[in-house]
Amino acid sequence: MNSLEYKNNKLIFDNLDLSETCKKFTTPFYIYSENLIRKNIQEYMSNSNDRNLFCYSVKANSNLSILKIIVSEGMGFDVVSKGELYRAIKAGADTKKIVYSGVGKTRDEIKYALANEILCFNIESESELYVLNNEAALMNCSAPVSIRVNPDVSVKTHPYISTGMKENKFGIAFNKALSVYKKAKTLSNINIIGIDFHIGSQITSIEPYIDSVKSIKKLITELKQENISITHVDVGGGLGINYDNDSIIKKSEYTKTLTDSLSDTNAKIIFEPGRSIIGDCGLLVTKIEYVKETSTKNFMIVDASMSELIRPPLYGAYHKITPIIKRETQHKTYDVVGPVCESADFLGKDRKLNSMESEFLVVEDVGAYGFVLSSNYNTRPRPAEYIISDGKINEIRSRDTLDQIISNESP
Repeated sequence: MNSLEYKNNKLIFDNLDLSETCKKFTTPFYIYSENLIRKNIQEYMSNSNDRNLFCYSVKANSNLSILKIIVSEGMGFDVVSKGELYRAIKAGADTKKIVYSGVGKTRDEIKYALANEILCFNIESESELYVLNNEAALMNCSAPVSIRVNPDVSVKTHPYISTGMKENKFGIAFNKALSVYKKAKTLSNINIIGIDFHIGSQITSIEPYIDSVKSIKKLITELKQENISITHVDVGGGLGINYDNDSIIKKSEYTKTLTDSLSDTNAKIIFEPGRSIIGDCGLLVTKIEYVKETSTKNFMIVDASMSELIRPPLYGAYHKITPIIKRETQHKTYDVVGPVCESADFLGKDRKLNSMESEFLVVEDVGAYGFVLSSNYNTRPRPAEYIISDGKINEIRSRDTLDQIISNESP
């Protein structure tokens, strides 16, 4: 997080005193910085040209207010469901800047996307290709497609977010891709316009991208020999952020490297950043309810849980945990845990802290895959979301009420 600092022993986020903010709002809650979101977008675009299109990955954080900020910066969207497409449209997106990814598009979702004339479908199987062709025929239209090719490139990331290996469910095997393109060419309601790859998430090295591009360029050459022209290359997303002193790639360097390496294709380059746009722009604020010390382990029990932030138990993900009030007293080692009735309910383990009961902590870098993965487990209300804009705090999603949680149920 590049906008956190202490002033007079109080934690400041984007010039906002969090100790005062905690007095106004019910914890836990998420808070984001519009300023940081725009800075991240502008870093991507600083080395871009008219051949580049940036499509924010909606799954990272789909709050409408955040999507509207992204639209205002000229970005498009990468969506993976009808619901995400609906959100993007509600946020004012240009549908000609929307690509539709995902391995399990239903016929209903396909029809909705065709009706809204999106830029492109990223196809992930032969079966999907035939279904899309049939639905387009029924609607008397042509479906623009790129085929997601699996380059079988390994990246050093968690196996649950590695998507470019041959054992992953995503994409079409590289050695079968040419055959699928040739079949697509014969389908009367399919318009081949691109090629797509996406190798994973939280990637901190440029080399896997370069290796993927080399493979994709070989395939483009083979496609030309079959009179199949490609107008864009979708390089996916996956660029990592600095969670724990991670060595990361500069956004402008990443954009320039891939654009330059694909320059001889004369194709438009589509980027799908998500985490690297929003990840380091958000905090989860939580209150310490109890401090529990035993002969073998010390616990800081807070009011946030795996219901609000599931990444630590799901991926073993590390997030820095920082006190809102800085103390000079001796630190002890604690596991920071929540109230949910699961042993896996933790936000961080073995953390050096000296905060006291009724004080507050922030979990850093939770803008991506934070609230969007939250749940009502244990019938816990999902938290409110706030954003700092022009020095003011705005609520962009209210905290669930208990009545809302049960509103769709029949007693």
